Amino acid sequence: MTAMKGPGIFLAQFMGDSAPYDTLDHLAEWAAGLGYVGVQIPCDPRLIDLEQAAQSQDYCDDMRARLAKFGIEPTELSTHLQGQLVAVHPAYDTLFDGFAPAALHGKPAERQAWAVDQVKLAARASARLGLSAHATFSGALAWPYVYPWPQRPAGLVEEAFAELARRWLPILDVFEEVGVDCAFEIHPGEDIHDGATWERFLEAVGGHPRARILFDPSHSVLQQLDYLDFIDRYHDRISCFHVKDAEFNPTGRSGVYGGYEGWTERAGRFRSTGDGDVAFGAIFSKLAQYGYSGWAVLEWECALKRGEDGAREGAPFIRDHIIRVTDHAFDDFAASGIDRQAIRALMGLSDAKGTSA
Repeated sequence: MTAMKGPGIFLAQFMGDSAPYDTLDHLAEWAAGLGYVGVQIPCDPRLIDLEQAAQSQDYCDDMRARLAKFGIEPTELSTHLQGQLVAVHPAYDTLFDGFAPAALHGKPAERQAWAVDQVKLAARASARLGLSAHATFSGALAWPYVYPWPQRPAGLVEEAFAELARRWLPILDVFEEVGVDCAFEIHPGEDIHDGATWERFLEAVGGHPRARILFDPSHSVLQQLDYLDFIDRYHDRISCFHVKDAEFNPTGRSGVYGGYEGWTERAGRFRSTGDGDVAFGAIFSKLAQYGYSGWAVLEWECALKRGEDGAREGAPFIRDHIIRVTDHAFDDFAASGIDRQAIRALMGLSDAKGTSA
């Protein structure tokens, strides 16, 4: 068994126009100063030239060297925004246009083709960077029908997942070609948002070996899922881990659906790591038990606390929770060293041929 790596930090929520949040180098130096040793990098042109990274080993070697100056390495690349655009229900066309270049706004077919190409480029860039996993979203075709009223017509969900699979299979094949896992974040708003929908998707893609999971317990809290049971069920497919907290405080006025309230007023809301309800000690233990050897990456999203404070607190929180997996049993000191013949004698099986004495 090997220990997970960390602490890492997802840079998406911290990018900005001024230092230290404006460039990859500045962000790496900032993260290192807080105690992080890895950064999860959004495939945003301000941080990475994705096409060049997919094609040029020199470009990727230079990126790693620049990060290494600060004691930082890339944990994964992320195409959450591009992955979302692989499958968009028409109800969300206008809202999701902002995830694509302006030239593609109002052109859903062209936008989807661009998104597919982006995720494929990210697979190749991940391989050149020496990464084992990639973080993304699945997109959603069935999400407007998540609550069955009016009654969903028979076959709608099955066709939605069949189409989702048709769109993702060629992408997953590229990940297979380059030897990188494609980890889908289990997230409300995506067609893959819980264990049942993950199973539907995995079946639709024929159990593709590169279809994997980005585990984030905060989304389990907001849906009232058992995140420890989730690990027990799907640990063999977990390739990425977002360390993000949440709390759920239902009342007679609001619950899981949130009542269209802002994040501060919702019953379920994201919190800075350590401030919510997530039992991280149990999660880190479960992942250690199953031999998870990927990265533990802070994703800061909080309705109350400033991001700078959440980032500062996150590195020691993760570092203190990572379990250095033992290389021997705790009771080895009491081993008797008895040989096989003595063992058989203890059970009354003294005959060397294995018959009862």
